[in-house]
Amino acid sequence: MNALFAHLGVSLRLHFRNKMALLYGYLFPLIFLVAFWVLYRHEKIPLLRHMGELLTVAVLGGACFGLPTTLVSERERGVWRRYRLTPVPTWVVVTSTVIARYLIIFSAGLLQLGAALAIGMTLPAHPFDLWLAFTFVSFAFIGLGLVIATLADNVPAVQALGQCIFLPMLIIGGVAVQLASLPLWAQHVSAFFPGRYAVEALQACVSGRGFMGARFSLLALGLVGVAGCLAGAKLFRWDAQQRFATRSGKLWLLPALAAWGAVGLLAEWRGRIAVAVDAEPAPHKSPVAPSTIPPKAAEPPVPAPAPVAMPVIPVPKPLPPPPEPLWSKITDKDIAGLDYNVPPDQGIVSPMAGPDEEPEDFMKEQVDGVRSKIATWPPGADGDDLRCIRNLLYVAAVPDAIQMPVERYLPRVVYQHLLDTYPKDKLTKVLTYIALHPEEGMVIDDISDLGIEGAAGDQLVVRERAYLYAIKFIARLTGRVNE
Repeated sequence: MNALFAHLGVSLRLHFRNKMALLYGYLFPLIFLVAFWVLYRHEKIPLLRHMGELLTVAVLGGACFGLPTTLVSERERGVWRRYRLTPVPTWVVVTSTVIARYLIIFSAGLLQLGAALAIGMTLPAHPFDLWLAFTFVSFAFIGLGLVIATLADNVPAVQALGQCIFLPMLIIGGVAVQLASLPLWAQHVSAFFPGRYAVEALQACVSGRGFMGARFSLLALGLVGVAGCLAGAKLFRWDAQQRFATRSGKLWLLPALAAWGAVGLLAEWRGRIAVAVDAEPAPHKSPVAPSTIPPKAAEPPVPAPAPVAMPVIPVPKPLPPPPEPLWSKITDKDIAGLDYNVPPDQGIVSPMAGPDEEPEDFMKEQVDGVRSKIATWPPGADGDDLRCIRNLLYVAAVPDAIQMPVERYLPRVVYQHLLDTYPKDKLTKVLTYIALHPEEGMVIDDISDLGIEGAAGDQLVVRERAYLYAIKFIARLTGRVNE
C-alpha cells in the first residue's frame, strides 16, 4: 500500500506540472461552461438543465484525452519500462494511475460545479447521488481512455483517436446537442454511445429523480467501464518499442466493442431510444350499461282521473353571470412592468423573421402549410381565448426548442394570425397574462399535425420559448418595437 500511495502522489504532482494536461483537464471544460452560459443565458436558472452535458465534457477531456496522453507520453520516455523493473507489482502502478486520474477528473467536475453555482445555478437536487453517478461516468470513460492508450503508439495518435470518439459523441451522442433535436436515426445511433447515458445519469441527479431515475444509464456505464478496463489491462504496453500492430492478444478488444453493442441493443430492446414526450391522458369515460329491468306486462286500461287544479310552477331564478376571464384584470401597469429584455430577433434563441423576410426552398412549403392550417388547428381554435392563444404560442416555441431551420419564420405566421383573429387590446392583455403566469396550462410540444415533424421533449424549454415570444409580441403590439 505504501508503494500505491507513493506512486499516487508522484502521478498527481506530475500532472499539475504538465501544462497540456491542465489544458485538457480544467481549461477545456470551463470553455464549454462559458459557451453554454452564453448560449442559454436567458434561462431562469443558469445551466441547471445542462450540467449533465457539462460534467460529461469534463470527464471526457480528462479520461479520453488526459489519461491516454499521459500514459503514452510516459511510455515514450521510458518511464513505464523503469516501473516494470521495480519490485512493485504491476497492478499497484496501474491502479494508482487510475485513482490519480479519477481524483483529477473529480477536481475538474468540482471546478465546473463551483463555477456554475457562482453564476447563479441552484444546488443539485441529489448531491450524493450526483457523486455516485459521476463516479460511474468516470469509471466508464477511464476504461475507454485505457483502450485509447493501448491502441495509440504515440501522442499524435492519441489526439486522432480521441477526436474520432469525442466529436461523434458530442454531435450525435447526446453530449453537446440535445437528443430531442436529433433525427430519429441519430437517436438510434446515440444509444450505442456511452456519452448519452453519462448525460442522462448526471442530469437525473442534478434536476431529476436522482439515482433511481438513472438505473439503466448506470448499468450501461458500468458495463462499458468493466469491458474497457479489462481490455486496457490485458493489452497494456510497457515499452514504446512494442507496436500495437505487432502485439498479440488483440482479441481482448472485443469485450470493449461488444459492451457498446450490447448496451445499444439492450436499449433498443427496452424501447429506450426515442426521447420520451409527456402526454396528457385523455379523460376516461365509463361506458353506460344497458338497462337490465325487464319490460312490464300489458295492464288493463285505467279510468281517467277526475280533473284537478294545475300546480303553479315557480319561475326559476336567473343564473349568475359567468366570472370574468383571468386576463381581463390585466392593467396598463402590468403591461409596462414586464421584462422586455429578451434575446434579439436575429439571435439563436427565440429568433423572429422580419415582416418582409420570406423563406426559401423546402422551408417555404413548411411555412405555407402552417399558414393554411393554423386557423382551423383545434388546439388554437377550440376553447377559451387564453388557452387558444397559449397553444398558438407553442407553434412558434416548439421549432425554436428543437432548433429547426424553419424556427425564425413561424413566429411571424403566429403573430399575424393573432392580429387577424383577436382585437389588439384583448390580445395584449391575454399575452401579458401568459407572460406573468408562464407555468400555467398544458404544454404542446409536438405540432406534427401542422406539418412540422419533431417533438421538443423538454417541456421546460417550450414554456420558456413561449414566454419569450409572448414578450416579443407584446412589444410589437404596444409600439416598443416598430415594424
